[in-house]
Amino acid sequence: MSKLRVGILGATGTVGQRFVQMLERHPLFTVSALAASDRSQGKPYADACAWKLAGEMPRAVRELPVQPPRPPLDCDVVFSSLPADVGREAEGCFAAEGYRVISNTSSYRMDAGVPLLVPEVNAAHLALLDGRDGGFIVTNPNCSAVMIALALAPLHRRFGVAAVAATTLQALSGAGYPGVSALDITDNVLPFIANEEEKIERETQKILGTLRDGAVEPAPFPVSAQCHRVNVQDGHMAAVRVKLARKAALAEVREALASFRGAPQELGLH
Repeated sequence: MSKLRVGILGATGTVGQRFVQMLERHPLFTVSALAASDRSQGKPYADACAWKLAGEMPRAVRELPVQPPRPPLDCDVVFSSLPADVGREAEGCFAAEGYRVISNTSSYRMDAGVPLLVPEVNAAHLALLDGRDGGFIVTNPNCSAVMIALALAPLHRRFGVAAVAATTLQALSGAGYPGVSALDITDNVLPFIANEEEKIERETQKILGTLRDGAVEPAPFPVSAQCHRVNVQDGHMAAVRVKLARKAALAEVREALASFRGAPQELGLH
């Protein structure tokens, strides 16, 4: 089976670099096009990109020319890591031109016709795309919302969830590069991350919502979030208090979490 050709938008940023790294020697995908801002366009990727990740830049992409983040691109699928302020227009243009867009950007996450996907939790939401002949957009959620939704899903399915209160301790990597000033974060915890609480609250409800009559009904339980930036290089943590809709013994909760399987596991996917 031939591999799907991937174009990466925002390829020189840290998330774009992670796409490049993860797709190296992938069994299903090959990187065929890279796109980024004006200052990088026309240069070989190795010259345009200041590589920030551990390990070397994959050799297969070093000589690929950096192109503008607009159609046409020589690819079958577009992975987007553009900033939200430019991502909406660019991703919309690609979808309108028939490209399949997988977005890490927040621009379309709450749009009614766009799946906000955690495959283990809500693969059924891909039915929002049924009947579309051309391009489409699928988004992944906020990084903290992903892990919170994954933990809540087995509890919600087994017992029902009545309310959620989450406190996150989020690493410096989540702020991108160059990130948080050293003077602000050294020996300190920043008790507020702009827009982060709203994203976690709304996105968690959409992810755990129910697909009905061609639309997602958000989960009916309230979600409250408090977000903090901490002086850790990589890896977020969330402390989550959950009120269940019915009483459950600790052993039942443990069993629900341990036995949970999502669509990727059932289908034997990577």
